[in-house]
Amino acid sequence: MLQIGDEVVYFSALFLLVVLGTRSATGASLLTAFLYVFMVMFRFPPVPADQAGRVLRPRAPSGGVSVVAHRGGSHDAPENTLAAIREASRNGATGVELDLSFTAEGVPVLMHDETVDRTTNGSGPVSKLQLAQLKRLDAAARHRLRDKYSIEKVPTLQEAVEESIRHQLTIFFNVKSQPDKAASVLREMYKKFPVLYNSSIVSSFEPKVIYKMRQTDPNVVTALMHCPWRLSRFGDGTPRSLSISGQLWTGVLDVLLDWAHHHILWKLCGVSAILMQKDYISLDYVQYWAERGVEVVGWTVNTAVEKDFYQNMLKIGYLTDSLLEDFDPHY
Repeated sequence: MLQIGDEVVYFSALFLLVVLGTRSATGASLLTAFLYVFMVMFRFPPVPADQAGRVLRPRAPSGGVSVVAHRGGSHDAPENTLAAIREASRNGATGVELDLSFTAEGVPVLMHDETVDRTTNGSGPVSKLQLAQLKRLDAAARHRLRDKYSIEKVPTLQEAVEESIRHQLTIFFNVKSQPDKAASVLREMYKKFPVLYNSSIVSSFEPKVIYKMRQTDPNVVTALMHCPWRLSRFGDGTPRSLSISGQLWTGVLDVLLDWAHHHILWKLCGVSAILMQKDYISLDYVQYWAERGVEVVGWTVNTAVEKDFYQNMLKIGYLTDSLLEDFDPHY
């Protein structure tokens, strides 16, 4: 829960900024009051803490730390496939993170990228392919263990949900876009499989996706994903823009987005967790969110040293590409 002192600080700072910018105390007061009323009227309360706890710390192995197979565990099996879900279960994962996408006719399927090129033997945007066309592709074709897995189909969302429930795995639904369609489809999944309310979470980098999900079904556990500087830099730190002005502008946007995530958006959406890029998490950061009743989950944690740090020092859950091997960090 947002502390009263936090609200006073945030809205006082906003008032001072507006006063400095407009030189109008009246205008600043009206704007600050409007934003405060907006937050009070339109924010969603988080789901009950015990419900969020069942989702975020299921079965609690490794001293209470949940281990979630990123994309089903993309290093250990072909990502976003039923084989990956089964492999994650065999290897001791408490949950799987699955990426939601849509076919040309609007059928929800699992796919991380906008196209099928990287992970299958096909090509083209997922949104331009019919389900029947996707089902003819081999989702294991480009995986390092393709000989072991032979031919794997691109699963529908329902197939993946049923497989995850069968193996008693928590599901981290990752939604990248199309908030209205995604919220509608997921709502139907929750109605069809009520167990999901206590065994799944909807996450996204896009606050509008999470807000729409809470609006559609306020009983769903949700999380905002965040990575500082993601608008201005790629995962390896190189600038996205070649121009100085572009770098400065996207840098400013990154600062504003980071501030909004930590002070406004989480409260407006009523999230239960923050999924943060692993390099920005510390004990102080975990404590900051714990004081607000929000759990921190790290991504993507792939080395033995990192996993030990998360399990024994931070004592928080994390997403990983492998439950079997120690390999280079993921960016």
